Order: sequence, then structure tokens, then C-alpha cells
Amino acid sequence: MKVVAVTSCPTGIAHTYMAAESLEEAARKRGWEITVETQGSGGAETVGAAEISSADVVVFAADAAVNERERFADLPSVEVGVGVAINRPDEVLDKAGRAAERGASLKDTEDQVPASEGAGGGDEAPSDEGPTGGGGGERLRQWLMTGVGYMIPFVVAGGILIALSFLVGGSQEVVNQNVYEEFSLGAMLFKIGDLAFNMLVPILAGFIAYGMADRPGIAPGVVGGLIASQIGAGFLGGIAAGLLAGAVIMGLKRVPFPASLRGLLPVLFYPLIGTVVVGALMIVVVGQPIATATDALTSALEGMQGANAVLLGLILGAMMAFDMGGPINKVAYVFATGLLASQIFQPMAAVMAAGMTPPLGLALATALRGRLFPAGEQEAGKAAWVMGASFITEGAIPFAAAD
Repeated sequence: MKVVAVTSCPTGIAHTYMAAESLEEAARKRGWEITVETQGSGGAETVGAAEISSADVVVFAADAAVNERERFADLPSVEVGVGVAINRPDEVLDKAGRAAERGASLKDTEDQVPASEGAGGGDEAPSDEGPTGGGGGERLRQWLMTGVGYMIPFVVAGGILIALSFLVGGSQEVVNQNVYEEFSLGAMLFKIGDLAFNMLVPILAGFIAYGMADRPGIAPGVVGGLIASQIGAGFLGGIAAGLLAGAVIMGLKRVPFPASLRGLLPVLFYPLIGTVVVGALMIVVVGQPIATATDALTSALEGMQGANAVLLGLILGAMMAFDMGGPINKVAYVFATGLLASQIFQPMAAVMAAGMTPPLGLALATALRGRLFPAGEQEAGKAAWVMGASFITEGAIPFAAAD
């Protein structure tokens, strides 16, 4: 059996590569040939056209939108979440074998791969219905996580640069200084970081739309996100703009344009019509109510003091540590990230501290009581120091998967 596979998780840091390793190991034990394309944060390691044409089946282990999915259109396919590929790769390959034998993608219920049962990240497995795998709720989660995955580099770059600017120049000085007229290192770092932060909502909206409607959705989504930022609709407005843009482009793709215009549709008509429609809806209909709701949420969070703030921190922290990078973890992270756009930083502090705790705790355990851990877990403990310090909660997954 010759298999090609694509793995993709929202952040593209840990689950993407762990799923690839798990599938490769399971295939090797069977004597199967497998080539895995990891669509991670560093870009895709692309499977070649020759490997695709000679493959018997394709496995999509993805919790985010798969880039250039159409390359695999002629192959039978199997779709699962990355957590299923990590924890139960043999079940996934069994299903791939059945799909290859039938010569078509499996969609009947008896061949469903069940959702992950908590250990190893708690990722939920999409079913085999629909172009992105799964029902409406699962597809919505994939679209949102696609936007979040592309937004995270802006969060990281902007946040670190702003923190460095405060360290170098002091918070009041760098914020109030015009770097173009009065240059200083601190003011320059703050300006660059602030610009990166200002892109959070447009990038989120643009790539939610991309997850829904591919490249034609990016321009309407980004423009809708920019409008959301300008009218104060913030993170919630960005989500609404992205979903609107994706829906509009998906609708336009169903319109029977003349065959002579097909070459112009993705570069002219779809972006142009989509941008006008989404922009108008955001300005006239959707934007202002969401801005009002965002203001109310911001005021409530800013007013939290004492026990209320501690309670919020406990809830977010428990969500971060609960499934070690799985969907509950991502909900808490996305919530805190959205507040950054409103200059509310305390929830992210709680999220980061709690997200670092599981891998650092296990790394410390392997250092203090190494004899209680097998050799493989001792090595995982060394990696967990680095992953934990880098706020990658998934460093705890090897221990959970083994328990």
C-alpha cells in the first residue's frame, strides 16, 4: 500500500508533526510506503505530483484547512483530526486500506473513526462528511482555527517587540514618542510591534475566509477585518467579517458565470464583488452592534478586580492545562488573544502561565525522579523544558499518551 498524508493543526507547531511521526511509524510497521506533507507554521513540506499520482489513498489528519487540497482530488481519501492520528494511527491506516480497496472516499457510518477520548491532546476527529470533513460545527471550528493559526505569528512578533520596547525605553516614553521625527530604539520596536498587533483582526478575518473559500476569500476578509478594527468591533467583528466573506465567496462560486469569464473569476470578480458586499454589510448592518457588544465585554473585563479577576484566571488556566493543546486549550487561548486587540493583557498572562505549567511540571518530574520514567519519556522531558518555556503546552502530550 502506498499512502500520502497531510497533517495540519491550527498552530502548526506540535500536533502537525506528532501526527506525521505517528502515521509514519505505523506505516513502517506494516511495510507500507507513506509520504507525509506537514502544513505547519514553517510552511508546507510539499508532496510531489509523482508521489500523489502513484499513491493508493490520501489521509487528511487536519484540524485546520488543508492548503491546495485539489491536488488530491483523484485519490480516495480518509479524514480525521490530528489527535486521532497521534493516538490511534493503526485505526486510521485500517480505514485508509478500506478506502483504497473501494476506490472511493469512505462516508458510511460503519467506517467512522471515533473521536479522540481525551488523552494526548483531546483533539476531536471530524467525520467524513462535507468538503472539509465533519458537520457544520466541526467545519466552523476548522475555519476559525485556520484564521487563528495564521494570526498567531503576528501575536508573537507584536507582543515580544512591544515588551522589548518597554524594557529598552520605558512604557510611557515609547508610546508617546513619534519615531519618524525623534528616533530611538525603544520607539522603533514599539512602532513595529504595534503595527503587527494592529493586523491581528484583519489577518484573522482574511484567513477565516480563506479556510472557507480559498484564496478569493482573503481580500474581502481582510478588508472586512480592517473595517471591524476601525469601528471598534474588535476580535468578534473580525470573526463575523471572516465568516461573512467566506459565505459570500462560497455563494458567488455557485453562480453560473459564462465560461469565457472563468479565468477572471478568482482574481477579479470574486474579490471585487466580495469586498463590496462584505464592506457594505460590515459598515451598514453588522459592525456597529458587534462594536457595542465588544465595548460591553471590554468594560466588564476591565472592571474585574479581586476575587472576580482571580476566578477568571482560574477558569482560563484550567482550560489551558486540561487537554494540553487540544480544542479546550485553544478556546481559552483565542479568548485571551482577542482581548489583546482591546489592550487587555491580564487574561493572556494567566493563559500563558497555565499553558506552560504541564510541560514544565513533567520536565521537572523527569529531572527529580528520572528513575520513575522510561528512557523515552526521560528524553521527552528534556524537550519539554524547551517547549514549556516557549509556551507550547503540547510538550506534555507524550506523557499523557503513554498513560
